[in-house]
Amino acid sequence: MKEKKIRLFNKTTKIFLLTGLILAFFSAIALYFYTKYLLENEVEEVLFSTEARVVDALKKDRTLFSLPPVTEIKKIENLRPIVLKDTIIYDPSQDEMEVFRELSTYRTINGENYQIITRNLVVESKEILLAIVISNIIIFLLAFLFLFYYNTTKNLQLWYPFFKNLEEMKKFSLSSMEPLNLLDSDVLEFSELKKEITSLTNKVRQDYNHLKQFTENVSHELQTPLAIIQAKIDNIINEHDINEKQFEQVSSIQKDIQRLKQLNNRITILTKIDNDQFVKIENVNISSLIDEKIKNFRELEIDNIFHISEKQLVVSIDPFLADILINNLISNAIKYSPKHLKITATSKENSLKISNYGTKALLHPEMLFLRLYRENEMIQSSGLGLAIVKKICDYYNFDVAYDFKNQQHIFKINFGKHL
Repeated sequence: MKEKKIRLFNKTTKIFLLTGLILAFFSAIALYFYTKYLLENEVEEVLFSTEARVVDALKKDRTLFSLPPVTEIKKIENLRPIVLKDTIIYDPSQDEMEVFRELSTYRTINGENYQIITRNLVVESKEILLAIVISNIIIFLLAFLFLFYYNTTKNLQLWYPFFKNLEEMKKFSLSSMEPLNLLDSDVLEFSELKKEITSLTNKVRQDYNHLKQFTENVSHELQTPLAIIQAKIDNIINEHDINEKQFEQVSSIQKDIQRLKQLNNRITILTKIDNDQFVKIENVNISSLIDEKIKNFRELEIDNIFHISEKQLVVSIDPFLADILINNLISNAIKYSPKHLKITATSKENSLKISNYGTKALLHPEMLFLRLYRENEMIQSSGLGLAIVKKICDYYNFDVAYDFKNQQHIFKINFGKHL
């Protein structure tokens, strides 16, 4: 399964948000327990302070005074350990039960044992605790939102040269000589990236132009000697008496020359397609083009080709490539079809199907569109015809497929997305 890609800025923002939320959550928990600990310490400090005042008063023989439930003083027989706990006591002023923090101490004062109980209401402490935590969370969120939008704005400004240069790189074309309009940046890495992109694209364009020039030169230089050889052979045939064996040899040489010419032309076409040199786009009537090709083949006494046009097929394509596409498909069907057996071209509104009879399915259909591949070595072929068909279809994002059904080889092209 293909991994889903996300933008760099979105990813960094997502990480920032996730990290901030996690920190906010754990900070709120930590603040809650820390504040609770401080408040409980304050409450307990008040209790111990009150208990110390009561003990001091008893030592000075002052009158015993109790103020339930805040302070209670009792004489007891035996001393016990100090007890610090929470307790619930009815509050008549509020007419409800309230939570108190209670400290029970036992002291011997002036020869008598006392139980001193001091209490402090903790309800208000909890309310203060919640108020502190909530207010802190609100402040944190406001600060977080401010930092988020501030960070987002600054990051957009910081990364703008990178995104701009990335968009320019997407527009880069080898066939175009317009220079890339790249932005410089005060960030060292972005500035170095801009320099490297400029250097790389210039080098690629230079290599492309050299390769293009080399291909054109080779193609041109090959045509001249081939034409000269062809002319000399024609002179030999026309001006000299040759025997049958010599005639067969010369005819074989002529066929090889024609094959070389064809191979040179097809390699040139493939190279031009790879170099994106076919930029002319027209609405080509494929149905009419098929009829024209069939007429031409019938002039060569190939009359077993038929065209079924269910609806006119019009495609946006370079006219030259359209001609090559149809010619190669029909020529391939003729080449690999037994003589006099029917070859059918069926054109619909958005697809083309060419079928011809065959004795058996291909052994390696997955290699059919590879360059220089021939299923049958007995048939003279450059092995580039179907490779050019595939290259043209890939160039325009057409869907081309091969199948073998009912003793027929079937090539189908779907033009649906580009009509």
